[in-house]
Amino acid sequence: MAARIMVVDDEPDLELLIRQKFRKKIRSKEFDFVFANSGVEAIEKIKNDGEIDVVLTDINMPEMDGLTLLDELGEMNLMLKAVIVSAYGDMENIRTAMNRGAFDFVTKPIDLNDLETTINKSLQELQTLKEAVRSRDKLVAIQSELDIATKIQMSLLPQTFPAFPDRKEVDVFAKMTAAREVGGDLYDFFSIDKHRIGFTIGDVSGKGVPAAMLMAISKTSLRAKAMEGVSADACLTALNNNLVENSLPEMFVTIFYGVLDTRNGSLEYCNGGHNLPYLLSHDGQVEELENVGGLFVGFRKDEEYECKTVVLEPGDAIFLNTDGVTEAFDSNDEMFGDARLGACLRRVGNLSLEEIVAAVNTEVQLFSKDVPQADDIACLALRYNG
Repeated sequence: MAARIMVVDDEPDLELLIRQKFRKKIRSKEFDFVFANSGVEAIEKIKNDGEIDVVLTDINMPEMDGLTLLDELGEMNLMLKAVIVSAYGDMENIRTAMNRGAFDFVTKPIDLNDLETTINKSLQELQTLKEAVRSRDKLVAIQSELDIATKIQMSLLPQTFPAFPDRKEVDVFAKMTAAREVGGDLYDFFSIDKHRIGFTIGDVSGKGVPAAMLMAISKTSLRAKAMEGVSADACLTALNNNLVENSLPEMFVTIFYGVLDTRNGSLEYCNGGHNLPYLLSHDGQVEELENVGGLFVGFRKDEEYECKTVVLEPGDAIFLNTDGVTEAFDSNDEMFGDARLGACLRRVGNLSLEEIVAAVNTEVQLFSKDVPQADDIACLALRYNG
């Protein structure tokens, strides 16, 4: 497509000189010239055209001079480059023109070779600007899609609390903060039947949209199997085989799944390579659950998993987190770590579940306040009330 160049000058001979100088580029449709005798005529033609790339304008013209034309072009907010033509030594007007948005200038009498160089330079700069705008527009579109993806992902995670308003024997609270617009951490909780509550937390390898997609698949697949009422280890076995068959080989999920029987506080669980949950006893003791389960899921088909059962006393709570908590770093490259998390839980273990989760998140944020969040952070707390 030919570059459209508008020449604004009240000298009638200039059009002939321009057409003669650039006749080859005009014939090859590399350049297409439009001429106007004044700023007023130029504005009218630009409004009707809309595809002018370069405006070459004299400063001294009747009706509307070149400096006023620059002001008008600035208000129109067009994507074009303006080149001023002025008498040699008229530095004051040239400086004024540059301050009003002119990209470059040429002096009279016009050196047509210099003019060609100036036009080419202006077009190259305009092309760079257009490419930058296209890139910006693409980024805006991507950001819009990511915002939608974030809303979709968050809608997949339960966020209504209290989670089980009609079941006073159990309480649950959870929160996830993504490091990017979308993330790979997951949590879930649901009623299996009138006596059993299933709950899980997990962390997908990687970040961004691929991790978010695998998170959604993992959450849906685990819940579907759990609703069959099978054991915790059977759930992770089924999830593992499903992910091996249906996800990328380099991606995997660390995951913990537990089932609480609200009749007696019996907690059956299986850990698939995830951070160990903490048992917050009603008497203030804090300890990790025994690591029973197997390898993270999605790595190798037919991996064997085991489960274990512990009994919670009324008032006992379970706190689960992803490694975005313990692997948060401060400005000295020191990791938050399990010891800090355990100490925090000992201080706040008797508070409400929402307060416990908030306290952990706040402590992590304060610890790494000078460092951008590098990993997703998810926390889930469950308390058996008896």
